[in-house]
Amino acid sequence: MFDVIIKNGKIYDGTENPWTKSDIGVKDGIIQKMGDLSGQAAYKVIDADQMAVSPGFIDTHVHSDLLCTKPEIHKIKVLQGVTTELFGQDGISVAPVSEETKPLWQKQLKGLNGDIGDWPWNTIEEYLAFLDKAEINNNAVYLVPHGAVRTLVMGFEGRKATRDEMEKMRRLVEEGMEQGAAGLSSGLIYPPNLYSCKEELIEICKGAAKYDGCFVVHIRNESNAILEALDEVIDVARQSGVRLHVSHFKVGGIVNREKYDQALRKFDQAREEGIEVTFDQYPYTAGSTVFHALLPPWMHSGGTEELLLKLRDPEVQKKIKTDLETKVDFENWVLNCGWENIVLTSVTTDANRWAEGKNMLQISEELGMEPADAAFKLMLEENAGITMLIHWGMEEDIISAMQHPLQIVGSDGIFGGKPHPRLYGTYPRVLGHFVRDKKAMSLEEAVRKMTGAPAQLLRLKDRGFIKEGYAADIVVFDPETVKDEATYEDPLQEPTGICYVLVNGALAVENGRYTGKTDGKVLRREKSHVENISM
Repeated sequence: MFDVIIKNGKIYDGTENPWTKSDIGVKDGIIQKMGDLSGQAAYKVIDADQMAVSPGFIDTHVHSDLLCTKPEIHKIKVLQGVTTELFGQDGISVAPVSEETKPLWQKQLKGLNGDIGDWPWNTIEEYLAFLDKAEINNNAVYLVPHGAVRTLVMGFEGRKATRDEMEKMRRLVEEGMEQGAAGLSSGLIYPPNLYSCKEELIEICKGAAKYDGCFVVHIRNESNAILEALDEVIDVARQSGVRLHVSHFKVGGIVNREKYDQALRKFDQAREEGIEVTFDQYPYTAGSTVFHALLPPWMHSGGTEELLLKLRDPEVQKKIKTDLETKVDFENWVLNCGWENIVLTSVTTDANRWAEGKNMLQISEELGMEPADAAFKLMLEENAGITMLIHWGMEEDIISAMQHPLQIVGSDGIFGGKPHPRLYGTYPRVLGHFVRDKKAMSLEEAVRKMTGAPAQLLRLKDRGFIKEGYAADIVVFDPETVKDEATYEDPLQEPTGICYVLVNGALAVENGRYTGKTDGKVLRREKSHVENISM
């Protein structure tokens, strides 16, 4: 007797093959049988007539590293069909840390990853063990964060690493891979990663490549200098042998639109050369990150506490204003997009809650000061614990990247306040708006970009496809009604059309409603045959 049978559905298996009709029998968390199961019994039978049945969606860019342990907050991910998430993003995450670096990272990450109180871990192994014991809605995969490793070796110092320091970082990356991480991440606009040179990136990527890990990277520039930024990370992959995955690909700013095709050609050229490269993308023309990422790189040396100290100096504020108005040698979102396209999405204090959902011109008018001065005031009052949204592009460019065969869907969802709607709507938006309404790609292709493709990236052995013997991470959705309901103005709206979601065989979503089942698992990197022999 099966635990669950899904019958009469159209199977989109994650390979991009045309859909096929088959029943699915689930037992003990595994897809045990496929075919005609009309004579078989199950504790739960799901009639998926007129429905699409796909593997669970794998989100390759999230910031759920802490709030995954709060199922009621985190449930929006399974309500979209997400059954696996990739933590440790942008080189700025929660492990490894020491007793000295832990409080620095707790403060640095509060606006991005939330706050769950004390962190009862230091190493990646201890963090993953913590997740093992927690009740989590979906599966968790982890990347070694570059910044966490760098601070263990040299703190938040704003300088290039020495050769000895680079080698120490590489050994820490190897240690993290041995403890179960699937790869390495960096965010080259975030401190302390932004101070690294290409040689440092090559060295630490060798540590991930040794274990067939991937390098997941927020490149150094996503606007006026994107082509040079892509050249840098492609060369890192070339020289280290690491598999490269570029996070949330975009070309920010209408003035930079012509660079889209050139950037996509660079991915193709790298592949032709034999470099394994992919990228992910969220289906919106606005991005979201921490508010203090607006500041020029020289402000970030020493971490958040030092940044706030410097920001109190009127002369420093004057220099920042000049840079924001004139400099193009860093990711200058003010110059590329304008204050009117920068919207605050979350703050940490009730006193400034009024600012959530307003753009910086509106905020500056309410405060009676220039936008830059309003930004400084809020950063100081909130101890830099603010996130923002930036409107940067046009939908036709989103579609051109979405149609590229190397594209993978990733949400980059950030919890808190009035978040970017991608937190609540990414996967239904692709399926509804772009597949059904815009016909930007086939449903088979979209499902592959959400399932089989990310499973290949992360080297997941039994996820990402509907196959006998694979884990029963399954989504049943209505392709005619699936829709993102979240908007920029009202982002906390659950999607429609995601009918059933199984995580490791357990029904996390039933009839479109969250069940409270928390059967997610930590998915550690599987050791190769060679590694097992050497040990």
